[in-house]
Amino acid sequence: MADPRGGLRLPGVPRAARRSSTAAPGLYYSGKGGAVGGAAGRYLLRDGRTALRAELGRFAMSSAPPVFIGSAEVERLLPRASLLLPGLEAALRNFSAGAAGGVEQPLRAVVPVRPHGGFLGVMPAYSAADDALTTKLVTFYERRGDSAAPSHRATVLLFDPRCGSLRAVLDGSVITAKRTAAVSAIATKLLMPRSAEVLCILGAGVQARSHYEIFTELFPFTEVRLWNRSEQRAVRLASSVGGAVRVCGTAREAVLGADVIVTVTMATTPILFGDWVKPGAHINAVGASRPDWRELDDALMKSSVLVVDSREAALTESGDVILSGAEIFAELGEVLKGTKPALPEKTTVFKSLGMAVEDTVAAKFVYDAWSAGK
Repeated sequence: MADPRGGLRLPGVPRAARRSSTAAPGLYYSGKGGAVGGAAGRYLLRDGRTALRAELGRFAMSSAPPVFIGSAEVERLLPRASLLLPGLEAALRNFSAGAAGGVEQPLRAVVPVRPHGGFLGVMPAYSAADDALTTKLVTFYERRGDSAAPSHRATVLLFDPRCGSLRAVLDGSVITAKRTAAVSAIATKLLMPRSAEVLCILGAGVQARSHYEIFTELFPFTEVRLWNRSEQRAVRLASSVGGAVRVCGTAREAVLGADVIVTVTMATTPILFGDWVKPGAHINAVGASRPDWRELDDALMKSSVLVVDSREAALTESGDVILSGAEIFAELGEVLKGTKPALPEKTTVFKSLGMAVEDTVAAKFVYDAWSAGK
């Protein structure tokens, strides 16, 4: 902090103490420009050394350049999405607790990029329980044809909540894929039928892979089915994962008799219909994150118990919720808290839009793991 008479203003240190003429080794204070260290200083600090160290600590905290953690490093530090489960469950409970939960999270701001069929989303959040502050920048583009380019790309900025300085820039694509799949797994644990055996995944992109990995890690499915509009992409994904996956020729074939269904597509009109779905099945609806996009038809939405990550977001961003007029039963955090029942005997839909606080938890996990290994 600047002193109007020059140099650093040291809280709690009388100016006379800063001008002590007693010679001794240690830290020095410069009356010009705030330079510190060695013989370059003109005034010896005696009683102010502790305050100077604190001041320098705050200065270093705010001036250190941010670290960049790329996708390969994020993958190394976060090898399994299941590592996020405890932190995400706590964050969901805290979010649904309102102000008492200490989560500050506005609705996602979305900027259309109309000439190119894309969108830029901005997702800030602060979690008091984690003392973590982040903003995610995410782009999502409607895929044209069988393009190999990812539909979603993301970057997460992690700030020091004490002073606002930027601590880290993290590749957000791995974080997004793993935190989304982990939240779907939390919903599935609570809402799926108790004797679930058949998993169906509609879609074959990054989210399909991340959901396959955590679902087969956590749940004892005896059969996994996969469908995608591009059968080639479905075959490619099925051949690259560790277990047996049955690639189906139609979405209906994949869905019939399935106990748990995951929709992770860029569909803008329904691909999953109520008359295909087994009574008592659980659906994780992850795609269709725009108010005019759909993955599920009206019959399925209206006949199911609907759980969402955020009521406010679902009523603003989810075409499946808005256009069907389906009634929201609970937020996932409310089910975790026990203020709303899980109802696994019913047909259930978890509409996942993704929340910024989920990125906050995941980014802090990765950054803390990186810091521990420095």
